Amino acid sequence: MAKTPDQETKTQQSQETSPDGESGATPRDGDRDQSVAQRGSARRVDRAPETEDEGEAEAKQPLYRRPAVMIVAAIVLLLGAIFGIRYWLYARSHESTDDAFIDGRIIQVSPKITGYIVRVNITDNQQVKAGDLLLELDPRDYQARLDQAKAALDAGIAQEHEARTRINLTRGTTSAGVKQARAGVRQARSNVAGAQAAAAAERSRTTETSAAVATAQANVQQARAQLIAANAEAARAAVDVQRYQDLFNKDEVSRQRLDQAITDARTAAAQAQAAREKVASAEAQVNERRSAESAQASNAARAETQVGAAQAQVSEAQGRLAQANTAPQQITVSEAQASTAGANLEGLRAAVAQAELDLSYTKIYATEAGRVTRKSVELGALVQPGQPLLALVPGDIWVTANFKESQIGRMRPGQPVVINVDAYPDRTFRGRVDSLQAGTGARFSLIPPENATGNYIKVVQRIPVKIVFDEPLDTQHMLAPGMSVVPQVKVR
Repeated sequence: MAKTPDQETKTQQSQETSPDGESGATPRDGDRDQSVAQRGSARRVDRAPETEDEGEAEAKQPLYRRPAVMIVAAIVLLLGAIFGIRYWLYARSHESTDDAFIDGRIIQVSPKITGYIVRVNITDNQQVKAGDLLLELDPRDYQARLDQAKAALDAGIAQEHEARTRINLTRGTTSAGVKQARAGVRQARSNVAGAQAAAAAERSRTTETSAAVATAQANVQQARAQLIAANAEAARAAVDVQRYQDLFNKDEVSRQRLDQAITDARTAAAQAQAAREKVASAEAQVNERRSAESAQASNAARAETQVGAAQAQVSEAQGRLAQANTAPQQITVSEAQASTAGANLEGLRAAVAQAELDLSYTKIYATEAGRVTRKSVELGALVQPGQPLLALVPGDIWVTANFKESQIGRMRPGQPVVINVDAYPDRTFRGRVDSLQAGTGARFSLIPPENATGNYIKVVQRIPVKIVFDEPLDTQHMLAPGMSVVPQVKVR
């Protein structure tokens, strides 16, 4: 290899200097320093071309053969392989969707009656307990209706008691009337027998004047006794008419019973009048028989007339007996009236119960513990039955996740779920699959799709899946219906 001029100069200088530092001529100090400087510069000149050659060689190499690039690429490939394998393993054993949200029961609170709001005990988003008084309606109208129903019930109870009392009264009065009518029949028949005997005596009196006088006197005494009895009967009947008139004015007896008493009084008055006539007749007979025996024929005729009157009295007494025998029918009517009053009483009791129920509806209580939402009622507002006033959201919530139908093939109840809530990115919740809906969401929509008409385009359907929380929820992370979540179900 040919030497460069610098290499030749270096060789010459090395030859001039011996290994032991001796040379042919002893150099001066200045020449020594110059020699050292020349040797240093020669070394720098020798190194510079080598460095430039190496840089040019590296610049000419491809990018993928450079060591730094290869090292970085190897690290990236290694990390990608690690994360790719982990993602592949995780994706093949988990199913996830962002079409999910917090779900829960929402209880709509509505009134059952119409009224004005007089008290509001809750505010927006307030936590209430079961049984807390939420709202109160004006109770005055319903209290007045309850008082009216109770008053009507008291009147119905009085009417029912009156009907029951009328039954007992009818039984007692009809029984006495039957006995009295039977006695009247017997008395009338006895009067007929007496009249017939008087007629026979009058006929025999023509031959026996003295006997006729005695008989006439006996008849006078008998007639007077009958007059006294008839007067007493007439007085009793008049008293009965006045008593039943007072009871009728108080609506305690029927009009029929009053008419019967009036008829009895008239009959008794007629009997008293007949008895008085009989007394007068008997006294006349005595006078006539004493005066003349020829008057006996007319007295006999008069006696026959008395027999007919007595027979008429028998017929009248039999009529009163027949009327008294209608007592069972009168009792039946009274019992029917009592049954009607009892049925009316049950209706009045039902009206009182309904009025009490309506009054209780003026106070609206919380049926469950929860949070007040969507409050739309204010003091003094007029509300109608079924009008939404507010909503209660209880604490039991779950997740409704709408997975694609291609994702639920290996999904089963009880599989663990990791739940990420959009509102709390730093908090992870644990849960499990509770159940899968038996049908797609589109099938249960308001207007389900009809694939049998027109052109069909297949659309991947979604199946709602219910996911429940395994851990108790804390107050620091409020979960409310409608919040978006991302569940990840472990299916393997």
